[in-house]
Amino acid sequence: MDEYLVGVLSNVGVISFVALSAYLLLLTGEITFGQQAFFAIGAYAAGIATAMWGWTLAAGLGFGALAGALSATIVGVPTLRLHGLYFAIATLAFAEMVRILFEMFRYQIEIDGEWVGPNGADGFRDIRYIFENDISGMEFMLIIYGLLTVILAGFMLLERSRLGVIFRMIGEDEVLAGLQGVSVARYRILAAAIAGALAGIGGGLYAHLTTYIEPRIFDVMLGVHSLAYGLIGGLGTALGPILGVLIDIGLLESIRALSGYRMIIFGGLVALLLIVRPRGLLDERLVHRIGVALRGGRKMRV
Repeated sequence: MDEYLVGVLSNVGVISFVALSAYLLLLTGEITFGQQAFFAIGAYAAGIATAMWGWTLAAGLGFGALAGALSATIVGVPTLRLHGLYFAIATLAFAEMVRILFEMFRYQIEIDGEWVGPNGADGFRDIRYIFENDISGMEFMLIIYGLLTVILAGFMLLERSRLGVIFRMIGEDEVLAGLQGVSVARYRILAAAIAGALAGIGGGLYAHLTTYIEPRIFDVMLGVHSLAYGLIGGLGTALGPILGVLIDIGLLESIRALSGYRMIIFGGLVALLLIVRPRGLLDERLVHRIGVALRGGRKMRV
């Protein structure tokens, strides 16, 4: 496969993790502009684990996921009473605080005569695990999509489980969910932790894909896009955010004739779909009709 295509597909797969993390919070009724913070925390944690501490890639990604989950839980507890715009602003403020902290964060050790590790605004270079272990671009892409497949399978199980029903119930009406005996606070924190872990895994993969990260990569636009992917792709299924990533990165960014107009087209598409299909392309109604059609039921109508 062409190296450019491998790079594009790898980037689509990595960004899908942060898109899915924002999607999970959307299911519980929360709009967040801060998932890039956990993406960054996972990237730095996984990079430090493999490049500086000599851990394996699996252990590094696990460490990134754990760091993302813990930090999301810490943020989730004090923001439990915030909703809507207030919650969105709080998550954005936290993400910017994390980005600024990484601009001041310096932690380096000497390896083979060179200093390796985060160096503030200059970034974190030489995260070269995949090169040092002879993992090709194609092989790393397969690792990315292998993990993404596992995550999607987990979402499919979630949708059919009591936990998935509770998440959507809270998203529809948390007061009614509370009246039916659901511990809204506990499940919101659980959703935040899972979303943080997803973003942390994605960040760890991103750090090893690019071999170099810096704080400005994890800016507010990454958070806005991760939220928009679910709104475009649809909230009826976990495939919705991935469809959004494919439209943005797989289509608008990868086609050179459109890349210069990417932000204009993407912003216009978000605005249009919020009017025409407020729950996205793959909304709950369409997903249900597709399911009926696949089971041999009545003819599907979009």
